[in-house]
Amino acid sequence: MCCFSGPVKSVTDTNLFARMTGKGTQMLAYQMKFESLEENAMILPLPVATPARENSLRFISLKAYDNFFQDLDRAFPVIHPPQGLRTDSLVESVPESLAVIEVQEVGDFVASFVPTMDDFSRLDPRFVIPKSSWDKIPQYADYGFAVFQLKQLRGEPHPMAFEFKTRLRDEIFFPTIHIHDGEVHKREHFDHTLYLQNPEFDKVVGRYKNEAAKDRRTGFVRSRGVARNYCKTSKTSGIVESDLLLHRIEMRGKYANKDVIAPLAVSGGTTSGVRLSHMLPIAPAVAAAGGLGWLINRRNTIRKNSHP
Repeated sequence: MCCFSGPVKSVTDTNLFARMTGKGTQMLAYQMKFESLEENAMILPLPVATPARENSLRFISLKAYDNFFQDLDRAFPVIHPPQGLRTDSLVESVPESLAVIEVQEVGDFVASFVPTMDDFSRLDPRFVIPKSSWDKIPQYADYGFAVFQLKQLRGEPHPMAFEFKTRLRDEIFFPTIHIHDGEVHKREHFDHTLYLQNPEFDKVVGRYKNEAAKDRRTGFVRSRGVARNYCKTSKTSGIVESDLLLHRIEMRGKYANKDVIAPLAVSGGTTSGVRLSHMLPIAPAVAAAGGLGWLINRRNTIRKNSHP
């Protein structure tokens, strides 16, 4: 999921799409339904290549394609689903150091990229998680942060999207950790669909069976056809590659509260499984259900700054 700068009542029906570009960057699109108790911002920690700068991330507006994820979903039609198969078995003017971080209008969002933890001091304090809290989360000490200010208190805004310079070369990152009430719980309710494109997966997958049948080589469900058959790729500003398949996993129910990192390489006929950020053991039940593992990023209470 993501981190919120203030209390949020609910977040549901979360969809993420990710693709590596082959030039050291990753595409990411994100959409959810939400209801907030007050003016709020969503913050996505990202494993940006270091040293990070404000141009390490490029925002992309998908305002003209608000049904982007509905189209992706059409690539996974139900075809004779087998009885009893579960789908929930499975994230140079003023020196830059002093200047206020640039605020951009990105469709219906006001967005900013915070290159480093220290740069939060240059962001509107209403939309900041205090550094004293982040200091207690060492795994994010050298991350960058995409910040989207939510203009409404509820609804389903069009997808948020961007391209960022990633430090990961053989893996795709999905920001799925939840912080909705100022606390970080070990387990959270997930209502997620994760999509990715990966040419290495395309080379090894078998035929499409149905929307619940994971391919044994990748651990993902493959789409019936390539993306251009279902998605208006010309409206995605290069986020989606027309001639690649789509690969999907769904997370419904209670899961460990973690980010998700998916491998790109396929070796020995199958993927090596989702790498955990801190290499914790993969639970046998999860490994058996597609070779996917998840990492818990423990967080302390998030304190919200008030207006100055």
